Amino acid sequence: MTAVPFSGRAFSVRLETTTTADGRSVTWEIVERAPAVAVLAETAGRLVLIRQYRPAVGETLWELPAGKVDPGEPAEAAARRELAEETGYVAGAMRPVLEFYPSPGYTSERVWIFHAPDVRPGPARPEPDEHLVVTLVSAAELGRLLDRGALRNGLLLVGALWWLARTRPPAG
Repeated sequence: MTAVPFSGRAFSVRLETTTTADGRSVTWEIVERAPAVAVLAETAGRLVLIRQYRPAVGETLWELPAGKVDPGEPAEAAARRELAEETGYVAGAMRPVLEFYPSPGYTSERVWIFHAPDVRPGPARPEPDEHLVVTLVSAAELGRLLDRGALRNGLLLVGALWWLARTRPPAG
């Protein structure tokens, strides 16, 4: 049995009742959310990050440029759109590097992270409710932010670890 007790602009909640192997009935609360993209955008060896206040956690967080994939939109097109809207940067080459479910215990959301190795600046076009500060961060600076626990956004953590593994020289 499936029911949808809530449907909003950003997500919906689906209740799905299943029967376990031993015959018990279990109801799952599943958050249905559109797929999302994020971009590891580089310019002159620095990563393009944003700072944004997130009401859900009451904090301003470091983040990758990111957003949802619109219905029927290819993930790469969404990544290019979100990068340009949020930061003004425009990507030439772009390739998918990671695809994962950030929290499969309760949500269907799937995320693709793209790498854009050589972006160029342009005019940003953030949504009216987005107040973003764009910052360029070197691998050393990103490492220091990571070491002091300043990176608290899971999507950024996954992307930062991928990027640092490829940009930092191996430890001697």
